[in-house]
Amino acid sequence: MVTTGLVIAIVAALAAILYGAALVRWVLAQPAGDERMRAIASAIQEGAEAYMRRQYTVVAIVAIVIAVLLALLVSPTTAIGFLIGAIASALAGFIGMSIAVRANVRTAEAAKRGLESALRVAFRGGSITGLLVAGLGLLAVSAFYTVTRNVDALVGLGFGGSLISVFARIGGGIYTKAADVGADLVGKVEAGIPEDDPRNPAVIADNVGDNVGDCAGMAADLFETYAVTAIAAMLLGHLVFHNEQAVVFPLVLGAASIVTSIIGTFFVRLDQSRSIMRALYKGLAASMILAAILFYPITAWLMGSNTVITNTPVTLYGITLALSATTKLWLCALIGLIVTIGVVIFTEYYTSEKYSPVKQIVLASETGHATNIISGLAVSMRATALPIVLIALAIYTAYNLTVTPNAPYSGLYGLAVAAMAMLSMTGMIVAIDSFGPITDNAGGIAEMAELPDSVRDVTDPLDAVGNTTKAITKAYAIGSAGLAALVLFASYFLEISGKVQFELSNPRVVIGLLIGAALPYLFASILMDAVGKAGGAVVQEVRRQFREIPGLLEGRARPEYGRAVDIVTRRALREMLVPALIPVLGPIIVGLTLGKEAVGGLLIGSITTGLFVAISMTTGGAAWDNAKKAIEAGAQGGKGSFAHQAAVTGDTVGDPYKDTAGPAVNPMIKVVNIVALLLVAALSW
Repeated sequence: MVTTGLVIAIVAALAAILYGAALVRWVLAQPAGDERMRAIASAIQEGAEAYMRRQYTVVAIVAIVIAVLLALLVSPTTAIGFLIGAIASALAGFIGMSIAVRANVRTAEAAKRGLESALRVAFRGGSITGLLVAGLGLLAVSAFYTVTRNVDALVGLGFGGSLISVFARIGGGIYTKAADVGADLVGKVEAGIPEDDPRNPAVIADNVGDNVGDCAGMAADLFETYAVTAIAAMLLGHLVFHNEQAVVFPLVLGAASIVTSIIGTFFVRLDQSRSIMRALYKGLAASMILAAILFYPITAWLMGSNTVITNTPVTLYGITLALSATTKLWLCALIGLIVTIGVVIFTEYYTSEKYSPVKQIVLASETGHATNIISGLAVSMRATALPIVLIALAIYTAYNLTVTPNAPYSGLYGLAVAAMAMLSMTGMIVAIDSFGPITDNAGGIAEMAELPDSVRDVTDPLDAVGNTTKAITKAYAIGSAGLAALVLFASYFLEISGKVQFELSNPRVVIGLLIGAALPYLFASILMDAVGKAGGAVVQEVRRQFREIPGLLEGRARPEYGRAVDIVTRRALREMLVPALIPVLGPIIVGLTLGKEAVGGLLIGSITTGLFVAISMTTGGAAWDNAKKAIEAGAQGGKGSFAHQAAVTGDTVGDPYKDTAGPAVNPMIKVVNIVALLLVAALSW
C-alpha cells in the first residue's frame, strides 16, 4: 500500500512535467510577431535571464556553505536533501520565467486574432509554470523519501526550497518594484507619457521585473510552500501515527490534485459572457470539484483502517456527529479546499474594481494624494479580518474533527491534511497567476511596438484581470503559508514534547514571542527601504537620459535601456542578502541564548504578525493598483486628471507593498520554523 502510494505520487508528478513539456512545445510553435516585436521581447528575455543567472550564482555560494554546515552538524542525508530542494526550486522558477518571456510576445501576436486566442496562449504559458511547480515539488519530496525512507532528512529538502524562495522573492521583488517605481514616477507623473511608452528608459527593466518577480519569484515561493507543507504533514504523520501510511497520505492527495489540475486546464475557455475571470474560475472550479471527489476513495484506501483517528463521535459547534475515520480526514481535506475558495472570494472583493473597497480609494483620489494613501491603508488593514477568521475556523474545525482522547496530538494531523489539500491546488493557482505577467508584458510589447489600438483593446482587459489573479495567488500563498507554518510549529512542538512546556508564565517564551512578532516588521521594513533606494536610483537615471539625450521625449532618439536594467540588477542583488539572513539567524541566536522555550515563542510570534503583515500589504497594494486602473479607464476624470495623479502615487506606494515586502514575508515565516526544526536535530534538544 505504501509503495503503491509512492508510485502514484511519482507518476502523477512526472505526468505534470510531461504535460508541461507538451505545452512548452505548443507555445513555442505559436507565431512571435514582426521583427520589432521580437526585438523588444528579446531584450526582455535577455534581461530576465541575465538577472536570474546572476542571482542564482550568488545564492549558489550561500547554498554550498549551508549544505556543508548541515552535513557536519546534522547529517549528510539532510545536506543532500537541502541541495535537491534548492535545485528543484530554482528550476521551477527559472524554467517558468523562461517560458513566460517567450509567451508574452506570442500573446501580443495572438491578440491580433482576438480575445480568445490571446487568452489561450497566455493561460497555456502560465500553466507550464503551474504544472512545473506542482510536479517538481511532488517529485522531489516523494522520490527523496522513496530512496531514503528518512522523514527527518526531508526537513533539509524543505529548507533548500525555502532558501531559494526567500532570495527569489526578495531579489525579484526589489527588482520589479524598483524598476516600476522609477518608470512610473518620471514617465507617467513627471513627463506625462503612457505606461510602457518606448521613450521611457526604464520600460524594459519594468517588463523584466514582471517576470523575475511575479513569475520566477511566485514559482519558487509556491514550490517551497508546496514541498514544505507536504514534508510537515509527513513529519506529523510519522510522529503521531508511527506508520508509513500516514506519511504517504499527503503525497497521494497531492497526486490526485495534479491529475485534476491537468483536466481543469481544458475548462479554461470563454463562454457567451466573454468574461475572462469566469473562464479562469471554471478551470479552478473543475479542478477542485474533481479533487474533492477523488480525495474520499484515497482517504478510505490509505487511512480508513488507522488505529489513531477512530470512528468515535465528534462535537463541532454544539452538534454531535457520528463520523467514520475516513469521513473525518476527508472533511479535513475539504476544509483546505474551502479555505482556497474563501481566499479567492475575499481577495477579489478587496482588490477588484467592481466592489466598494477599490471604489472607496477611487473616490478618495479626487481630493488628493494624502486621502488616497489614507484610504488605501484603511483598506489594507481591514482586508486582514475575513481571511484570519476563515483560517481560525479552519484550524478549529480540522483539529476537532480528528483529535481523540487517546491521541491528543492527532488533531494536528487533521490540520496538516487541510493544509496539504489547500496546497494541492498549487498547479492551477500558479497557472492563473503566471497568466498575469505574461499578459502585462504582452500589453507592454504592443505599446512599445506601436501595434494598433485593437491589440491593446485585447491585452488591456487581460492585464486588468491578471492584476486581480496575481493578488489572489499572493493571498493563497500567504494563507497556505500560515497553515504550513502552524504545521511546522506543531512538528517542532512534538519533537521536543516532554522536554519543555510552552507557558506564558515563562519569561523566555514571552521574550521569544515578542522577538518573533517583531521579525516580519523588521524584515518588511528593510525590503521597503531597499525598493525606495533602488527606485530612487532609477528615477535619477531616467531623468538624466531625458535631460541629456537630445530628442528622446520627442521620439527621435532611442533610450539607453541597458543602463536602467544594470542599475536595478546590481541594486537588487546587493540589497537581498541582509533580509534573507534574518529568518535564518533569528531562531539560531534566540535558541543559543535563550533556549528552546524561547524559540517556540518566536515561532508563534512570527506566524501571527507575519500573516497580518503579509495579507495587509498584498491586498492593499493590489487595491491601490486597481484603483489607478479604474481611473485610467475613465473614472474621476480619467488619465491626466488630478485624481489620476493621486492614484499613481498610491499605486507607487502599493507596489512594494504587494510585490516585494508582503509576498516575501510568506517564505520568511516558514524559514524561521524550518531552521527551528533543524536546530532540534543539530543541538539534540
